[in-house]
Amino acid sequence: MLLDRKTFLKNISVLAGVSLVSDSLFAESLLRVKGNFKLGFVTYLWGKDWDLPTLIKNCTDTNIHGVELRVEHAHNVMPGLSATERAEVKRKFSDSPVKVIGLGTNQQYDYPDQTKLKSSIEKTKEFIRLSADVGGTGVKVKPNGLHKEVAVEKTLEQIGTSLHELAGYAADFGQQLRLEVHGEETQELPNIKKIMEYANHKNARICWNCNPQDLNGKGFQSNFDLVKQYFGDTIHVRELDRTDYPYKELLSNLGKMNYTGWVLLECHTNPDDKVKSMMEQRKVFDRMILEA
Repeated sequence: MLLDRKTFLKNISVLAGVSLVSDSLFAESLLRVKGNFKLGFVTYLWGKDWDLPTLIKNCTDTNIHGVELRVEHAHNVMPGLSATERAEVKRKFSDSPVKVIGLGTNQQYDYPDQTKLKSSIEKTKEFIRLSADVGGTGVKVKPNGLHKEVAVEKTLEQIGTSLHELAGYAADFGQQLRLEVHGEETQELPNIKKIMEYANHKNARICWNCNPQDLNGKGFQSNFDLVKQYFGDTIHVRELDRTDYPYKELLSNLGKMNYTGWVLLECHTNPDDKVKSMMEQRKVFDRMILEA
């Protein structure tokens, strides 16, 4: 649980007054303040051009020790890897402080064309096996849209039943199936809730995505509460110092629900020095946790 800021500072001040604050004690206190969730990284834009050694080095240097690997990027963690190559990817991460949180895919299940739907389901299974082989814990997928020629409820049910099948398959490999809150209309939280009700599987979870639509209707808190029971091990955020999204409220809510997963930076800007920007976001995250 998060300590309130006043209590934390008071306790530290008292300890400092009697000269009892060692480095290890301060670190332990800070860990309690931070709670159980951690800062990680999505390679969607900032890491898309980095090979695996560069990616691991940059995450290590910025003290960001978890990464969701976006597939089809320069690090080249794809189903075409041989068993030996998969083992080598796993070894590289094992030899570093950086953990593979999973794979970020573009697989989706809204297709009216059932051949495309079946193909996407089979491709997702390939990524599930790949994630297990390289040491990941889950695979991110998408809903991903509605279609004028198909009833909304039918599409939501199709997405949900696809997730049910895949969640069971993923569980057999020790992987979590993570539905990103994504898509022009499917990212609306009432639609996500319906999808998850159709999925009806404890291993089908959502990846909160910090969309503008989270503020629709009755607002952030109402939408957060609508689906928080489905949260998985990953949450995507943009730059945490942006002012167009209630990131402080998000982190506070995560603390209150004792969230134990990863808050992953999926930044959408294009800074010249991305490593420097990662360092800055690390500092912003730590400061926001202290103030939560």
